[in-house]
Amino acid sequence: MKPDLRAALAERALVGDGAMGTYLYQLGFPIGVSFEEYNLLQPDVIADVHRRYIAAGAEVIETNTFSAQHGKLAKYGLEKKAEQINAAGVALARKAAGDRAYVVGAIGAIRAGRRKNVRTANIRRDFEEQAGALIGAGPDGLLLETFFDLEELSLALGIIRKLSDIPVICQFAVEDPTRTHDGVPLPEAFARLAAEGADVIGFNCRSGPNGILRALEAIPRDFGLPLSAFPNAGLPDYVDGQVVYSATPEYMGANARRFADLGARLIGGCCGTTPAHIAAIAGALRGYAPDAQAGAEASQSSPAARAQPAEPAPIPAKAAVSPSIVELVRQRHTVIVELDPPRELDIAKFMAGAAALKDAQADALTMADNSLAVTRMSNMALAALVQERVGIRPLVHLACRDRNLIGTQSHLMGFDALGIDHVLAVTGDPAKFGDLPGSSSVYDLTSFEIIRMIKQLNEGIAFSGKPLKQKAGFVVGAAFNPNVKYLDKAVQRLERKIASGADYVMTQPVYDAALIERIAEATRHLAVPVFLGIFPLASGRNAEYLHNEVPGIQLSDEVRRRMSGLEGPAGRAEGVAIAKELLDSAMAHFNGIYLMTPFLFYDMTAELTRYVKAQSKITREDGQTSCPPGGFQVE
Repeated sequence: MKPDLRAALAERALVGDGAMGTYLYQLGFPIGVSFEEYNLLQPDVIADVHRRYIAAGAEVIETNTFSAQHGKLAKYGLEKKAEQINAAGVALARKAAGDRAYVVGAIGAIRAGRRKNVRTANIRRDFEEQAGALIGAGPDGLLLETFFDLEELSLALGIIRKLSDIPVICQFAVEDPTRTHDGVPLPEAFARLAAEGADVIGFNCRSGPNGILRALEAIPRDFGLPLSAFPNAGLPDYVDGQVVYSATPEYMGANARRFADLGARLIGGCCGTTPAHIAAIAGALRGYAPDAQAGAEASQSSPAARAQPAEPAPIPAKAAVSPSIVELVRQRHTVIVELDPPRELDIAKFMAGAAALKDAQADALTMADNSLAVTRMSNMALAALVQERVGIRPLVHLACRDRNLIGTQSHLMGFDALGIDHVLAVTGDPAKFGDLPGSSSVYDLTSFEIIRMIKQLNEGIAFSGKPLKQKAGFVVGAAFNPNVKYLDKAVQRLERKIASGADYVMTQPVYDAALIERIAEATRHLAVPVFLGIFPLASGRNAEYLHNEVPGIQLSDEVRRRMSGLEGPAGRAEGVAIAKELLDSAMAHFNGIYLMTPFLFYDMTAELTRYVKAQSKITREDGQTSCPPGGFQVE
C-alpha cells in the first residue's frame, strides 16, 4: 500500500501529469466547448488521457475539473451539473490510477488575474461548491492551480481548510519571477500560504521551464515545504491554423532535475505538454537524489539591477526624413537595431541606448509594439522622443492585436502628425499569453490587411473610404520567419505580404550560416529589400530559452554548444562573437541587417553595428560593390 501523498512528497520527487485541455485539442477535439463536461459525455476519452499519462510515468494525476465551477460552467448552461461533473472527474481519475498514481482534484482560479468586477461572494460560493464536491468524491489531495493573485489563492485555501485536512497543493501563475500579479514578493506569498495550511507551493502555466526556474530561484532554499513546478511547453505559436508549443520532451526532461535541485518535489507539465513530455520528465527524475548544494548559486544579476548610465549629451534635434531605409539599402549596407521599450516608467537606460546606437551609426531604431503581449511603454511616445532628442530615425512596429479599426487608423494618423513614417506591420502575439491575460485580442485586421490599409492612407483615403485631404507617406515593412521546415511555403506567404504593399522585409533572428544562404536564394527574386535578423545571445540560459520556448527561433547545435554554461560578461562576449560570424555570412548576401538588442544590453548591438559599418567600408575600399544596380542582395 502506498504512503499518503504528504509522506510520499517528503521522501522523493514525484512526477505529475501533463495538460488535459491542450492535449485534447491536439487529439482533434474542438475548442469552444466545456472539456469538463466530457467527464459525463465522453468519460472513456478522459480516462484514456489519464491512462496515457500514467503509462508515461506520472505518479500524480489531476482530475479533469480545472474549470468545473458554477460561474465557468454557466457559460455552457452546465452550472447545475457542477457537483456531478466534479464527482465524475474524481471517479474517472481514480479508476485509471488504481494503486499506480495519486489523484488530486484540480481547481482553477476564477479571477485568473482579470481586474473585472467578480464579486467575492460569488467566488466564495463557487470554491465552496467545487471543493466540497471534490473532497466528497475521495481524492488524495487538491490542487489549486493557475492563480495569479495571492488574495484569491488564500481565499480558496481557507475555504478548503474549513472543510478538510486533505493535502493541498497551491500553484501561482506568474509573469514577474519575483512577485505575484497583485504585487506580493514571492517569498512573502509562499510564507503566508504555508502559515495558512498549504502542503506544497509552486508554479504552473504562463511560462516555460526558463521562467519557472527563475521563479523557483526567488524562493529561499530553507523554505521548509516541498515545491512544485508545472511549466508550459514553451510559448505557443499559431501555425497553419493550429496552436503549437515549441519545447521538446528532451528540453522538459533536462529541466526537471534543475527544478528538483531547487526544491521541487512535484514536477509535471501544463499547457502544450503531452505524455511524451511526461515520459522525459519521469526518465530524468528516475533515481534522483536531492543534492543540498545544487541550485545554491545565485542567478546572474538582471539587466535592471545594473548601474544606470548617465544621461546622454544633447544631440541634434531631428533625424533627416529622407532617404528612406529602402533607398539607403539600395546604396550600401544598412543597419536597423531593435531596442525594447521599457516595462516601467524610467526611460533613462532606453534613451542612453538610443544615443549609443546613434553614435554607432545605426540607420534606424526599431521598437516593438508590446511584443509577446507583455505591456511596455508606448512605442509612439518613445519614437517621438528619440527622433527629437537623439536624432535617429524611429521604425515602429504596429500589431493587429491591441487596436480595432478605429484605434489603428487613429494611431497611424498620430504617427503621421509626428513625422514617424517607417512602420512594421505584425499580427501580434495573443493577449491571453501575456502579462494581462484577461485583456482582449482584437485582430480586426490581419497582417496582410493592415499593410493594405496603411498603403491606402498613402493614397489619402481613410479606412472608411473617405478622403483625408492629404496623403500619408508610410514606408511599410513585413515580418518574415525563415526558421520553418518548409521555407518555400514561408516565402509564398511573404509574397502575399509584398503583393499587399510591403516595401521591405524584416526576418526573425537566424543562427545558421547555411540557412542565411538558403534565405538569400529563396528571396532573390523579391522586388523589396530583406533585412536579415541577427539576435546576439546573452548567456547559455538565454540560448536555451530562445531555442526551446520562443516561437519562430531555432538555434543550431553548434551555437547551443558554444553558449552552453556561459553567463554574464563571458556569455555576452561569446554571443557577440557568434553574431559577428553570422554577420559575415549575412553581409555577403544582404545589404539589410536587422539587429535585436537582448535585455537592453545596447553595448552589444552598438558593437555589432560598428562591425557592420567597418566591414562594409573595407569592402568598398577594396573596390567591391556592395549591391548590384537596382538590387538589394549582394550577388
